[in-house]
Amino acid sequence: MTIKPLGDRVVIKSVEAEETTKSGIVLPGSAQEKPQVAEVVEVGPGGVVDGKEIKMEVEKGDKVLYSKYAGTEVKLDGEELMIVRQSDILAIVK
Repeated sequence: MTIKPLGDRVVIKSVEAEETTKSGIVLPGSAQEKPQVAEVVEVGPGGVVDGKEIKMEVEKGDKVLYSKYAGTEVKLDGEELMIVRQSDILAIVK
């Protein structure tokens, strides 16, 4: 199954969180924060959304930093994805 977002929506997939801190301490699953870095899986067409012209600035394959409580989580073919508005994406990570 494929997913194609509408308007200014972007489908992202979270990048796995690190299990150890920089100092080498191993974190149990309950102590880990939800990662805020994700890879763009699919991008909507943009266009006019709520009366404003939206130009899509992210592309498929980009790594992005997104707002902590943004988006809607969906599960598709056993894969956990999130659908967020482009405005919920804070930066492109290079």
